[in-house]
Amino acid sequence: MKKQKTKTTKAASKTAKKSKSTGAARKTKGTAARAAVPRSSGTNPQRVRAILQKLDEAYPDVNCALVHENAFQLLIATILSAQCTDERVNKVTKTLFAKYRTPQDFAYANPAELEQDIRPTGFFRNKTKSILGASKKIVEAFGGEVPRTMEQLLTLPGVARKTANVVLGTAFGIASGVVVDTHVTRLSERLDISRETEAKKIEQDLIRVIPQNKWILFSHQLIWHGRKVCQARKPRCAECNLESLCYAKDKTV
Repeated sequence: MKKQKTKTTKAASKTAKKSKSTGAARKTKGTAARAAVPRSSGTNPQRVRAILQKLDEAYPDVNCALVHENAFQLLIATILSAQCTDERVNKVTKTLFAKYRTPQDFAYANPAELEQDIRPTGFFRNKTKSILGASKKIVEAFGGEVPRTMEQLLTLPGVARKTANVVLGTAFGIASGVVVDTHVTRLSERLDISRETEAKKIEQDLIRVIPQNKWILFSHQLIWHGRKVCQARKPRCAECNLESLCYAKDKTV
């Protein structure tokens, strides 16, 4: 009985070791397979250069669509643009900027009144809090001037990387990163230059493959292309000069 028990124990131990070894091998193989998958097969330098060339041909000198006269107005307009079209924001800011002319005017505005002034842009209560908070910080901490660094801009209430990149790039010509909005997110996926879904990770992917001297213009180009041609529901692929470089699953040609 003892010999039989010993044999059984040894066999079980051997089987367990084999199973553990097989499991480890599978795990290692799976990890290696995942590591072997490229971040994006569409980021071949030659292909990226071709995309940039096509964008330059279609949109050689596009700029931000938000109407503004200075960096502060652009900051306010960008905050208002969250979940709202630029066209609607421009309609609102046409009267808003005539009523509130300086950072001080916004900083100490009546919250209830400001809410009604920006109501058409949606989410007006949260946007009012952001505008009041950002304006006060600019007045009290930055002498009434919009900061010119990413680090300082991110200390303003309601300001994340997208807004900061818009202000730095458009108002100051500082290429601190790539603006990632809904259009840039959609086109980055369709063009296979990023397979991420979070804005921060998409931006990091784009920064790796787009030359820094193109960051500002590239953002504007993708946004304009997303509005005019590469639309969300019905992309107008027959009119797209990037069609030959695109292999998106939802192409219409």
